[in-house]
Amino acid sequence: MINQPSVDVLINKLGTDEQPVSRYCLCVVASKRARQVLEHHMAQGPNPNEYLKEISVACQEIADGKIKCTKD
Repeated sequence: MINQPSVDVLINKLGTDEQPVSRYCLCVVASKRARQVLEHHMAQGPNPNEYLKEISVACQEIADGKIKCTKD
C-alpha cells in the first residue's frame, strides 16, 4: 500500500476540475509508467545504489506533475 503521496493527492494531480479522474484511471496510468520504469531499469542493468520500487517512482512522478492523463 502506498502511503506517500496519498491516493487523493494523486487523483487530484491527474485530473482537472472539469474532468476528474477515477481510481481506476490512476491505477492504469501508474501501472503503465511503472512498467516503463521497469523496462528502462532492466535495459540499464542493476544499480546497487538505487533501490526504489517502480510503482513508487511512478507515483512520485505523478505527484510531481511529470505524468498527465490523456484520453485516447
